[in-house]
Amino acid sequence: MTSDDPRRTRSNRGARTASPATSHASTGPRPAKARKAPRSKTTTPADPSSTPAHTGPEDTAGPGRTAGPEDTAHPDTTPVDTAGTSPPGPAPGEARGPNRLSARTLRELERASGRLAKASVAAMEERLSWFSRLPADQRASVLLITQTGAAGFVRWLRDPEHALELTTEAFRAAPRDLSRWISLRQTVGLVRLAIEVFEQQLPDFAADGAENAALVEGILRYGREVAFAAASSYAAAAEARGAWDARLEALVVDGIVRGDAEESVLSRAAALGWDPAASATVMVGTSPSDDPPTVVFEVRSRAARAGCPVLLGVQGTRLVVVAGGADDEQARDGALLDTLAAAFGDGPIVAGPTVAGLGEAHASAAEALSAMRAVVAWPGAPRPVRSIDLLPERALAGDPSAERRLVDEIAKPLEDAGPALLATVEGYLETGGVLEMCARQLFVHPNTVRYRLRKAAELTGRNAADPRDALVLRVALAASRLAAARSQW
Repeated sequence: MTSDDPRRTRSNRGARTASPATSHASTGPRPAKARKAPRSKTTTPADPSSTPAHTGPEDTAGPGRTAGPEDTAHPDTTPVDTAGTSPPGPAPGEARGPNRLSARTLRELERASGRLAKASVAAMEERLSWFSRLPADQRASVLLITQTGAAGFVRWLRDPEHALELTTEAFRAAPRDLSRWISLRQTVGLVRLAIEVFEQQLPDFAADGAENAALVEGILRYGREVAFAAASSYAAAAEARGAWDARLEALVVDGIVRGDAEESVLSRAAALGWDPAASATVMVGTSPSDDPPTVVFEVRSRAARAGCPVLLGVQGTRLVVVAGGADDEQARDGALLDTLAAAFGDGPIVAGPTVAGLGEAHASAAEALSAMRAVVAWPGAPRPVRSIDLLPERALAGDPSAERRLVDEIAKPLEDAGPALLATVEGYLETGGVLEMCARQLFVHPNTVRYRLRKAAELTGRNAADPRDALVLRVALAASRLAAARSQW
């Protein structure tokens, strides 16, 4: 086609002389004359989709192309080169993740994690006096944990859901090795100081204000999770130690009940912090609950209010408590037993005698258990009741130690005092406590009977005029006669 086509010449001339306003308005509907295409094989598009009416950005340059958005020369949307005046940002076209951080920033943080960890440990050595006194291997362990935390922070920024589990597992396992050297309060102080160092140095990695805010917010949230993980690890270690102490305490109580060797009982009790010089009283009763931790908490809380150490063991439905620090003063000992008795369940509670130390606690436990088996014979027994107050029932139940104590502490003193005193006690018991009738049977004055009964009470500690003491005197005299008869067989 030649250039002397009149229609092509007019079209080209109109395009070259178009004003800016006309060029700007070319994106809208054109006049019918402008939309008319020349009849030429070289300018007619082969595809109907690429006709001049289509204004998409994929159109190629040519005289007949319709202007697209990139051809619009609007002063408000024209990009301006402001190099050197705006803060550095992500590379052009670099996308930011859901954490509002670019991939370049995350890579720089990952490369600098070791430097951040060393800066944190240096601040710990400078600002914490106790940290510098730690052994070298412990400080190295702290550095390793800090490096793990710094690397975990970058992983957490990439994937907050999954990476946090790995980081918390690392921090949860670390304090178990350091718990003997570093307390929970000191660990929290280390975490707080590391977060401060990170807050000071993280802005250097931020490309703009949005990334700076995202990094500061991220380290605060991450530090909170790490502190919780450390606290959880210490709690788990404390629970493990508590479970071990509970098992060891149960072994001590079981050894006292079974009468194990004194050395093994004392060594195990010393591991629990028990004072070997403290006196001990064994109490036996019914457990108030089927949940041992609940029982332990109840007993220990009451013992703490009473101000005495305790060892306890739950053996099925039976609760055995060893109370320490109780002396022979009836007021303090009675108040202590009453306080601890409130932690037992329903049913009788028996307390053995108070012994000088834990090495002799098996004797107190043996008497308490014997009295516990025989207390059903005394329905009106107080709660708690001393094992010595159940000597008659224990003797009737076949306890040889109770029978021997009745004979040695009650019958023999009366027999050694003379036949007149023994006859007066026996006559008074046979007459049902009628003083005048006893005096007539003995052919003495009633005042003489009163005098002899007072003398018997001084020797035995039992008043024949009291119904309970009268039962003890009667059983003691019967046991003495039975023992004498057995020696003659």
